[in-house]
Amino acid sequence: MENLLRKGVREAVREIWGTDVTDDMLQIQKTRKEFAGDLTLVAFPLARVSHSSPEKTAGEIGRWLAANISAVGDYNVIKGFLNVTIASSQWAKRLENISAAENYGFLEAESGSAMVVIEYSSPNTNKPLHLGHIRNNLLGFSLSRICSAAGNRVIRTNIVNDRGIHICKSMLAWQMFGNGETPDTTGKKGDHLVGDYYVLFEQKLREQSEQLVAGGMTPEEARENAPLMKKARELLLKWEAGDPDTVELWKRMNSWVYEGFDVTYKDLGVEFDRIYYESDTYKTGKELVLQSLEKGDLVRRDDGSVWIDLTADNLDQKLLLRSDGTAVYMTQDLGTAVLRFSDYHFDRHIYVVGNEQNYHFQVLALTLLRMGYRWAEGLHHFSYGMVELPEGKMKSREGKVVDADDLIEEMTATATEMSRELGKLEGYSESERMNICRQIGLGALKYFILKVDPKKNMTFNPAESIDFNGNTGPFIQYTYARIRSVMKKAEETGAGQGDRDCSDVTPNLKEISVIKLLNDFPSLVVEAAEELSPALIANYCYELAREFNQFYHDYSILGEEDKKIRDFRLKLTGVTGRVIEKGLWLLGIEAPERM
Repeated sequence: MENLLRKGVREAVREIWGTDVTDDMLQIQKTRKEFAGDLTLVAFPLARVSHSSPEKTAGEIGRWLAANISAVGDYNVIKGFLNVTIASSQWAKRLENISAAENYGFLEAESGSAMVVIEYSSPNTNKPLHLGHIRNNLLGFSLSRICSAAGNRVIRTNIVNDRGIHICKSMLAWQMFGNGETPDTTGKKGDHLVGDYYVLFEQKLREQSEQLVAGGMTPEEARENAPLMKKARELLLKWEAGDPDTVELWKRMNSWVYEGFDVTYKDLGVEFDRIYYESDTYKTGKELVLQSLEKGDLVRRDDGSVWIDLTADNLDQKLLLRSDGTAVYMTQDLGTAVLRFSDYHFDRHIYVVGNEQNYHFQVLALTLLRMGYRWAEGLHHFSYGMVELPEGKMKSREGKVVDADDLIEEMTATATEMSRELGKLEGYSESERMNICRQIGLGALKYFILKVDPKKNMTFNPAESIDFNGNTGPFIQYTYARIRSVMKKAEETGAGQGDRDCSDVTPNLKEISVIKLLNDFPSLVVEAAEELSPALIANYCYELAREFNQFYHDYSILGEEDKKIRDFRLKLTGVTGRVIEKGLWLLGIEAPERM
């Protein structure tokens, strides 16, 4: 519709003022809700051509369009803005075009399309995934699909933080208190078992620290000088030195965790194209740091530690290698970035990491630029807010977290109970019920998290998320299932699938409202990719589902006696289902055929 109006305005300007206009002079946008109209032309740039006021310019163009373009039904002028209403008859033609589009709303990536690397998940191998990881994974996976649908070549990556002092804490606690237990002997998922020892380490460390504080140390001094912490640091040094026994234990415990992670990722429905490991990338990072040190870009202090001075960039000095030569997080991120660019030559690299790491990624980009890597200008930190529960924040060290596996199980159980109470499971086999409830539970979880602006902190409320009414995943899923039921019944009764040409139908206002939303889908996908906002897609899906349900409530589809109108409404229903399914797919949410 925008292209149609753009073409009409060009013709109007050419005929009225005898000149052509450049693309930048044609500023067209959706009409704001408080004004009548579908599309708005900003007339201020065209006043240079008309040599008149923007208001008069808009009026002259409006009159010409109404008289010469059949697609224009009405217009009004508000100061220098021309609000154009598209004629009702045009919306049926637009629906025909949408219906005929093979992959409506999605752009195909080509060989020259931008290469976008998206990193998400980034778990530590000292604990299982929790609610915070769920938001990270859902945001990253959805972004990968949105960016791909907008025509980019996308690589989904994960960096596993499988080394460092936090890993050594779990290893040490298992050595001291584990008595050789394994996932097989305990019946626990490996990531849960290792996480238990991380919590145990912190508990024992707290006990030792309290004794040292009682002896006169500050809490910070006590924590650093506690015997357990010293042993953990010694274990890290042994690991980096390649001590065989230490490396063997590290491999064994990490393998337990990876098996556990794989189960959780599968249950969440997220995937990766490539997984990197910090135990590999930190080596590249150390080499980069030492090379930059030789070139004079970095500073070695008296204690042997290596730093970069970013005070000229209004930051501070940042540690890159500890005094004992061990690497820090920044070191491995430097190595990972260089390896990824070597692997993919990306145009843009998006890090899906919480907003508590804003400073870290400022330093990362600046450090790489200082080292001469101009591609670091393409690094982008997708900074998202924290997710909490109604009762407050989670604390990994104390074991006070919402485990991802437990939450997935709880959401499925809640969906099962609510579906049973509403009588939505009657007539299904046990396997069908289980699968549908899993789809509903996960759909509720994913939608509740993704509908929120990523930049904002959020509180996840399981009970609110799974409501079958309102702005929830199950409401949208139920709308899709309703559409599939209508289309199936139409096929069974011989009414068809709405595949006859209905371009000469004049839609009513409710039908037009649905078509307008369908018309917005392609531009919304592009906008969501540019803004990196799955929330735009999520709330669009709700708006489309709500608008369709209002139409469905007010007008009969299969019971419509006028065959032409019935065919039109079937086409509208089928296309709406396709777009809702696509929107949910972009969010990583399954669309059940039955509910």
